[in-house]
Amino acid sequence: MDQEFLSFSESGFYLPQEEVLEKKHKEHQLSIGIPKEIFLQEKRVALAPDSVALLVNHGHRIIIERGAGNSCSFLDHEYSEAGAEIVDDVKEVYQSDIILKISPPNITELDMMKNGKTLISALQLKIQKKEYFQKLINKKTTAIAFDYIKDEEGIFPVVRSMSEIAGNASVLIAAELLSNFNGGKGLLLGGIAGVSTTNVLIIGAGTVGEFAARSAKSLGCSVKIFDTSLHKLRRIQDKLGSRLDTSIIHPKALQKAIRRADVVIGAIRVKDERTPCVVTEEMVKMMKPLSVIIDVSIDRGGCFESSEITNHNNPTFEKHGVIHYCVPNIPSRMARTASFALSNIFSILLLKIASFGGVKNTIIQNDNISQGVYVINGNLTNKVIGDWYNLPYKTLK
Repeated sequence: MDQEFLSFSESGFYLPQEEVLEKKHKEHQLSIGIPKEIFLQEKRVALAPDSVALLVNHGHRIIIERGAGNSCSFLDHEYSEAGAEIVDDVKEVYQSDIILKISPPNITELDMMKNGKTLISALQLKIQKKEYFQKLINKKTTAIAFDYIKDEEGIFPVVRSMSEIAGNASVLIAAELLSNFNGGKGLLLGGIAGVSTTNVLIIGAGTVGEFAARSAKSLGCSVKIFDTSLHKLRRIQDKLGSRLDTSIIHPKALQKAIRRADVVIGAIRVKDERTPCVVTEEMVKMMKPLSVIIDVSIDRGGCFESSEITNHNNPTFEKHGVIHYCVPNIPSRMARTASFALSNIFSILLLKIASFGGVKNTIIQNDNISQGVYVINGNLTNKVIGDWYNLPYKTLK
């Protein structure tokens, strides 16, 4: 009888093979500078002390201007204990490899930056001048707009977090303005037994509208939401888990709802365009005396014809017997909460940059982060900016 022998090559047995592993980049040590915010009424700070400690524990260097966190109650000794270097001279901050700010720097601040370094801040395209972009180009800067960075799910995390805060805050602000002591009619934003509920009208079913509706519903208000999209209206009903009074924006239906409302919150946002003005001055004249308008969309022009930009020091004005609150940058009113939210996002972003081996490698290999790049090594890469300011550009591939 023939004896059978095991064959490693034919019977499914294989000799051990070397495992091929993906070569990882050596983690890059970052030098991150956080200057004090000097833009009008910007109270937030880019990193909270807890996030500083996280980054320092990963071997990164954090340089913070003294007093940078005071406006949101983060004290210098908290940053120092977390491992940050506190400096008195802002010029020392701007020697860092990465400058992390909330508001974009002005020309004087840009002059303090070293050539070839990285700026991470908001873009705020509407308020910028050609000189700003020319300065970035001349200094061979790499500039990333954090409000255009996406996460793994394709969501803009900074925009969403700040919209959540603005939505919740808009209802709290309305509650204050309805009080007698703030010139309101003396209504409780909510309801108690035997008393009719307060009527809250929300125009826009995006993130701001969703969180405004959550807050108003939790207080017991009667809420109605208008939007141009049926999909958004259905989505907000599903997310809130209850039937809401919703409607497509139609002039007659909107006019009828505005007449009955005690509070109207404008939360419309159109991508890269001015907010459409859907509430005319005639509609505002029909509102109840001392009712309240909160125009969250004012940073894009506002959705009320009667809106005028105000600020945190003088936030309201009365027009046609209606109290208007038209302050851009509502999250700065809740600076500590907003700073924690931003800090969570930025600390993850900075750790990713380090793991990819630096800013340049991150831009090449991570499409979500590269979405926010508008200048790289002094080369403009954003078509909108190039066309707007008549500057040469070359888009990233």
